[in-house]
Amino acid sequence: MVLEGLGKSLRKAISRITGASSVDEELIKEVTRDLQRALLEADVNVQMVLGLTKKIEDRVLREKPPAGSGMKEYTLKVIREELISMVDGGEGLKFKPQRIMMVGLYGQGKTTTSGKLALLFTKHNLSVGLIAADVHRPAAYDQLSQLGQKVNVEVYGEPNTKDAAAIVERGLRKFKDKKVVIIDTSGRHALEDDLIDEIKRIADVAKPDERLLVLDAQVGQQAGPQADAFHKAVGVTGVILTKMDGTAKGGGALSAVNSTKARIVCIGTGEHIRDLDRFDPEKFISRLLGGGDLSELVRMARDAVDDEEKAAQVAESITSGKFTLKEMYYQMESLNKMGPLKKVLSMIPGFSSYEDKINYEETQRNLARFRHIMDSMTEAEKEDPNIIKASRAKRIAEGSGTEVKDVRTLIKQFNTSKKAIKGMMGNRKMRKQMMKQMGTIDFDAEE
Repeated sequence: MVLEGLGKSLRKAISRITGASSVDEELIKEVTRDLQRALLEADVNVQMVLGLTKKIEDRVLREKPPAGSGMKEYTLKVIREELISMVDGGEGLKFKPQRIMMVGLYGQGKTTTSGKLALLFTKHNLSVGLIAADVHRPAAYDQLSQLGQKVNVEVYGEPNTKDAAAIVERGLRKFKDKKVVIIDTSGRHALEDDLIDEIKRIADVAKPDERLLVLDAQVGQQAGPQADAFHKAVGVTGVILTKMDGTAKGGGALSAVNSTKARIVCIGTGEHIRDLDRFDPEKFISRLLGGGDLSELVRMARDAVDDEEKAAQVAESITSGKFTLKEMYYQMESLNKMGPLKKVLSMIPGFSSYEDKINYEETQRNLARFRHIMDSMTEAEKEDPNIIKASRAKRIAEGSGTEVKDVRTLIKQFNTSKKAIKGMMGNRKMRKQMMKQMGTIDFDAEE
């Protein structure tokens, strides 16, 4: 989950308002102190924190809530709006033809992010070319080539050439028909004069539409000087924050971006090639505050579907009342492709209140165990698990390297899921809404 520690602290502070019988000045001051503590612990710049909380106090205590809105609802609204304002630097990544120049120091994830970015554009039906202009780091070209193969994007580079600007010039000619060209440049351990000179020469040749700075969220407030230096050198137009998953103190990086006035275009949320999200300030804050992001959840689900025809068949089977272990297996497979379970569940509104009650690692292991068990079943057993008695359960357990009790647990889970789905599909309104969102059946044509 993105900035897990900060999210928990913010939700704890806000819960004082939701749990209060009334909102007065004393409570507001207590809550703003809690917000200050949460943001400072996440390494957000002190002046930014003080300015943010002062705005919240001033608005809540001096403004009059609009008609029909209570003080509690209005206070929550103000807090949410001011948090969004803190990270809102403008429109995120633009999915249109463009040239992008990636800059940053060593170890920030620049090359990996270039590959992730290429995949993001291909998902929006834009042809992409990657140029390997990192001429100083050993194996940089090989790494980008491997990433290019993984995302099915062509890579241009000259491993034995040290003139980065010349490589870029020839790469641009090579990719003249590509809609998007991404240039991966060299980094250093510090922003030295020769690096500044090199990226300036590349910028002169490429004339990029975007100059994106890649920052590791874990560097905290040290990101500030980096962002300023690169901004002075090439005029940074946007920032990609990497390693924003887990407990990284990403507040420092957020502060750094805010100080340069450059917008955040994407955030890296994991190690997988798919784990790069277009930054949306409202959705970002919504997830931090436990509001989830259903549209992102639907997008992740669609991206996990390799065979749309098969997905439609599974969906139609479920809505027609047929739910076997085959459908359950497909669901588990798709869930696994969507990424870590914790990340997936964080997209569900309100789920944050249950996060401490779930052993995510154990649940992930159980899902893997269930898939192994189903792999050891016959087609007949998958169609009707009720035929699995003692001898069959023993054979399945031995074949999957599990125990008979695990097989029984799976069957119990299946029956529970089947009952729940049957109840949901019996609700016409819920059924129609779910299937329309999945985009698998045209209910309007049916009626």
